[in-house]
Amino acid sequence: MTSPVPYRSVTTVLTLVVPLALAAVPFVVAGAWASELPDQVAVHFGADGPDRYASVAGAIWPTAIATVVVAVASWALAFFWGRTAQVRRVAAATAVGMAAFLSTLVVGMLDVQRGLTDTAGTTGLGLVMTVAFAVGIGAAALAAWAVPRDAHQPAQEPVPPTAAVLDLGPDEAAVWVTHAESRSALVIGSSVALLTLALGLLLGLPFLAVPAVLVAAIVLSSTWFTVMVDRRGLTVRSAVGWPRFSVPIDEIREAAVTTVSPLAEFGGWGYRVGRGGRVGVVLRTGEGLQVERTGGRAFVVTVDDAATGAALLNTLAARSRVG
Repeated sequence: MTSPVPYRSVTTVLTLVVPLALAAVPFVVAGAWASELPDQVAVHFGADGPDRYASVAGAIWPTAIATVVVAVASWALAFFWGRTAQVRRVAAATAVGMAAFLSTLVVGMLDVQRGLTDTAGTTGLGLVMTVAFAVGIGAAALAAWAVPRDAHQPAQEPVPPTAAVLDLGPDEAAVWVTHAESRSALVIGSSVALLTLALGLLLGLPFLAVPAVLVAAIVLSSTWFTVMVDRRGLTVRSAVGWPRFSVPIDEIREAAVTTVSPLAEFGGWGYRVGRGGRVGVVLRTGEGLQVERTGGRAFVVTVDDAATGAALLNTLAARSRVG
């Protein structure tokens, strides 16, 4: 029987209600500032200043529509597949973070054009972008923090007799450690961060340092992971210590080797949410370790020699059921 998805009311508030409320903020602010705003406001900026204009409504509606689309998609992900807090956190952080970023960006762009008769001389976009990024990241972190944790769900049934195990004596201990890595992603990501920073310096756009630093942080935390199996269960930790994922030994139903197709199953590479609500650290195509958890949850990590890791997890999980 399929396990029900928990915390659906909280999910709806975080992924739909809050983002839609944030999407309404620019409309309210624009109404309050109506007498101070020009008929045509700058909506796009190049190296020489504004290069595209629109009405105030035309400046707000595209970001509002984008917010709604992201919010609905995030709600559907968490509402139907959010059996694990990891999925619900990704959905909430995406929906709230994007809504906060876009709303702050629009309000900031309108603010720097208040009282202007000629918006061609609009300045201050760098500060607006920096503040918008900061607000978006902060809101995403707050939304993820607000998602309830998964309840502890110890397995009641024994490990399936067909599961692979190791010949480990009752008094013997074992630990398995390996790495999940993507050297190509590390090189490409680092190059993008450096290129973004260089463009910011060459074009005189210092706010580009913000996305450059963000890209560098994402690369360092998503391209190299240490994978460990011991008596506590499965632990997957990035090179900088965060993110860190763990599956307690008493929640493991069965571990097995799987073949992973990142694009087809997870929509890409990195820390991903895949079909059916599976979550995983997916850094390449090919062999991976899949851990089936209680509550209809599953975790996947792409590693070499996944058979050894799976067999040790099954052995330790079976041992944890005894007594």
